[in-house]
Amino acid sequence: MESNQYIQFFDGGIEPTLEALGGKGASLVTMTSAGMPVPPGFVVTTAAFDEFMAAAGITGQIQDLLKGLDPQDVAQVDKISAEIRAGICSKPVPQSLRAQTLAAYESLMSRFGDAVPVAVRSSATAEDLPDASFAGQQDTYLWLEGAKAVTEHIRQCWASLFTSRAIIYRLKNSIPTEGLSMAVVVQKMVNSRVAGVAMTLDPANGDRSKITIDSSYGVGEMVVSGQVTPDNIVLDKVTLAIVSEHLGAKHAELVPDRSAHTLIEREVDQDRRARRSLSDDELRAVAMMAKRAEKHYKCPQDIEWALDADLPDGENLLLLQSRPETVHSSRPASPKAAAGGFSLGSITASLLKTSA
Repeated sequence: MESNQYIQFFDGGIEPTLEALGGKGASLVTMTSAGMPVPPGFVVTTAAFDEFMAAAGITGQIQDLLKGLDPQDVAQVDKISAEIRAGICSKPVPQSLRAQTLAAYESLMSRFGDAVPVAVRSSATAEDLPDASFAGQQDTYLWLEGAKAVTEHIRQCWASLFTSRAIIYRLKNSIPTEGLSMAVVVQKMVNSRVAGVAMTLDPANGDRSKITIDSSYGVGEMVVSGQVTPDNIVLDKVTLAIVSEHLGAKHAELVPDRSAHTLIEREVDQDRRARRSLSDDELRAVAMMAKRAEKHYKCPQDIEWALDADLPDGENLLLLQSRPETVHSSRPASPKAAAGGFSLGSITASLLKTSA
């Protein structure tokens, strides 16, 4: 199946745009085009969401419900959010859209010779923007199997444009709902042995001569959502020597339960907790990937990565997301960092929060 206005494969050769793919989708297509090791997938574009909403005929009703809403009145926001999401989830998807989505899913599965689990991830047009960090405001669903589960969770991602936290965030930051849209990423699920995040600076002080890596066992959601305390390692950006390291508790991990066809949380034994989750070689590989992302985007990056247990060493490090680091990178580079040859653009948003 070829890419079109409703479906865009990561490797479909179409220029990625924020308007069509949302922040996450545009980033994944861009990284794939740059030859980075991104798990394959496709984006259900904003055109599909817009067509669904037009067919459902509920946009005006949603605007009326949101009008005059007080972001401090959490109970009322929760009530309105539930009403809007129920409306979206109860409306039928136009048959042509559903057929194209199913065809895209089957096309993705055909690449592996058999059905494999996927992640379904929200990609709103107001996330990962230069002037607003929208990460974590919508939903991500992991380890989904089968067309029915995938299509149901695409609709739930559409509805998550109106979660309570997303509504409150937009109200507090004066982001209008008019014109807001939602793309959805469908991507091969990584069987993560170890996963985490990396930043091409030290978030404690903005030092751009450093790379900071957080890592823990299993799927990375527990790291990005703050459910576990990961290992924290700071490396020199040029030599990749370890500057400092602190072993985290790493008390739990999310791993697949093949019989139950889902992810389960399990306790990490004391021996694994007591040692670093990444080897020296793996640390350097993550750091080099982060540097490559920074070089490509020409500004400090905040990446999500994973080591896939199903792939051989040397081919198992995958890039799941790359977005601008935004707390420090808008500030002038320190003399120490500037001496290292980094001249970086101005970006303002905030640190990676959760799994969106």
